Amino acid sequence: MRPETYMRFLFYSHDGLGLGHTRRHVAVAAALSEMAPEASILLASGADDVNRLGLPADIEVLKLPGLRKVANEQYSSRRLRIPTAEIRALRSALLLTAVKSFRPSVVLVDKHPFGVSGEFRPALDALRRAGGCAVLGLRDILDDRETVLREWAPHKLQKRIARYFDLVLVYGHRAIFDPIAQYDFPPDVSRRTRFCGYVVNREKEDARVEMYWAALNLQTRTRPVVMATAGGGEDGFFVLENFLRATVGAPWQGVVIAGPMTPPEELKKLQRLALESRVALHTFVPNLSSLFWSVDALVCMGGYNTLAEAVSKGVPTVCIPRTAPRSEQLIRAFSFERLGLLKTIRPEKLNAETLREAVSAIVCLSRQEILDRANECLSFDGARQAASQILALAAERARVTTVSMSKVAI
Repeated sequence: MRPETYMRFLFYSHDGLGLGHTRRHVAVAAALSEMAPEASILLASGADDVNRLGLPADIEVLKLPGLRKVANEQYSSRRLRIPTAEIRALRSALLLTAVKSFRPSVVLVDKHPFGVSGEFRPALDALRRAGGCAVLGLRDILDDRETVLREWAPHKLQKRIARYFDLVLVYGHRAIFDPIAQYDFPPDVSRRTRFCGYVVNREKEDARVEMYWAALNLQTRTRPVVMATAGGGEDGFFVLENFLRATVGAPWQGVVIAGPMTPPEELKKLQRLALESRVALHTFVPNLSSLFWSVDALVCMGGYNTLAEAVSKGVPTVCIPRTAPRSEQLIRAFSFERLGLLKTIRPEKLNAETLREAVSAIVCLSRQEILDRANECLSFDGARQAASQILALAAERARVTTVSMSKVAI
């Protein structure tokens, strides 16, 4: 079977809050493209900024109409003034058409096995009828055990995963958090589950760092530089507001990356505070994690991508995890804190004073010690490990198909 026939991959992420799901897929897609240059990769995403996330030039994007997360398992249209049922039907039709027309050999789905409100199930059914394979990619922690089991029970999700997915990839370590045990994976799902380690962008210090620092007015340092970021920015106002207040009179210099999804009214307040505090503030910097190499400390929430990239670079970190609508950030932050990789402040204990004290305590820590500790207990090659698993599945599908066609010919 020719590569152009079986080396087609569709990556789907629903993207209702933040950029984390898409960033993981970009990292895995980039690794897959590097390992198999002949592959055709289509990335289906609702994220607005996917083309600004370091996507390789040979990967195509199918932009889905955007969603906004209202609550757990509840979404609404981000821009289109149409009912939720209609935008769900629109996205579902686009995804179904993509599978039928593109004919991927393997589909990688991020977190939600069947998408928002089951929008991806028709596409999965079409994939199965065409003989394609499906892979479910899960971040290290979805939520606490009770919440996940309560949400999955009405849909009998564990059994449905076994029916629809050939492989489950966990982007983390079983020793840190074991979804097989925590989420009651049945034996047939457990057998097809693989732990890949953490997915990060493994770039070295970006050659454009000096350009970024110039844009942020930080070419000349007189004090340690501490960066605060809230990921996509949709729910990080409380962290960035307290950080800006904490910079006043601090022995370090602050810089804020608010995130491209920061609500306009909150951004205005942050810009005013930044001006008063004399702190550089930007909403978006391409390849943000490449700047982690050159900051002295980081203040962030507990999102998967930010924490994994921070500890993989040994940057001293103060984490203020989100606790609602999900507790996964809190669980992850405490897991990393127990390993001595960062300092955690619970949101209810956050104020300018506690944050200033925490940052001042970590800003002079040894990056090398943190990096050595991280590399001792964690691996950060998740993108390549996931890509390897996906390529192996595609090759096996091609082999089985070729054998079946040969038998038919005989």
